[in-house]
Amino acid sequence: MSATTIAAPLAKGGQEDGRIGLRAHARHTGALVRRNLQWIRADPESMFDAVLMPIVFTLLFVYVFGGSIGQALGGGQDAYVQYVVPGMMAMMSMNIAMAVGTGFNQDFQTGVMDRFRTLPIGQGSVLFAKIAVELMRMLVAITIMMIVGVLVGFDITNWGGLLASVGLTALFGSSIMWIFLVLGVTMKSAQSVQGVGFLVLMPLQFGSSIFAPTQSMPGWLQGFTDYNPLSALADSARGLMVGGPVAHDIWVTVGWSAVLTLVMAPIAIHKFRTKS
Repeated sequence: MSATTIAAPLAKGGQEDGRIGLRAHARHTGALVRRNLQWIRADPESMFDAVLMPIVFTLLFVYVFGGSIGQALGGGQDAYVQYVVPGMMAMMSMNIAMAVGTGFNQDFQTGVMDRFRTLPIGQGSVLFAKIAVELMRMLVAITIMMIVGVLVGFDITNWGGLLASVGLTALFGSSIMWIFLVLGVTMKSAQSVQGVGFLVLMPLQFGSSIFAPTQSMPGWLQGFTDYNPLSALADSARGLMVGGPVAHDIWVTVGWSAVLTLVMAPIAIHKFRTKS
């Protein structure tokens, strides 16, 4: 679905004095969400990362590292499955979030965003629509990861905790997406966004409690993991789904999400409006 195709319904919601109400913002966001979903339907290969990544990573970590790390946990591979599957929700939140930046940048390169910025629509609607669609892709990735996790031995005993973990992951993932939206606006190419994204993702993911307990890490690295929001998210999901203390980690995750959103969302919207 091209920008020209949806121009009429988007413009219809604008106001003559340039002010756009909340209802019009919602209508614009809905139209743009449909546009992005139509784009995915026309290019199903864009879903490969959301579909294949959770399968590959779950199988890789369970069968390559499950035996050795599981022994350290005192239960072998089965114990590691219970440990790593909830933690990998944090990895999904970061990896899918990066895609919003590359896709946003590509839309600028093809001129789609220039067309949107000429329409009498709420500029924030374009960004909110991007985040909404990426959250849908994140839910697909988490669902596939959980299915694979169950197949390799993960035991879901707390469905309420599972749903709470998904909600917490979506909250944190949406806050990270604002960072990548800023990168998508400011970087010159999608490859640059991806390169910077990986430089950020690798230390955060592997310097956390997602894949292994942090007790055996060097002291300086443990200090990093203590303040790493991915550790808080992974430990929250683990506690909610498997059992254990969760209150502190949940508050840390919610706090990080709120701060990142409050800081980065206005920057992303401003950069989008003023990009030349």
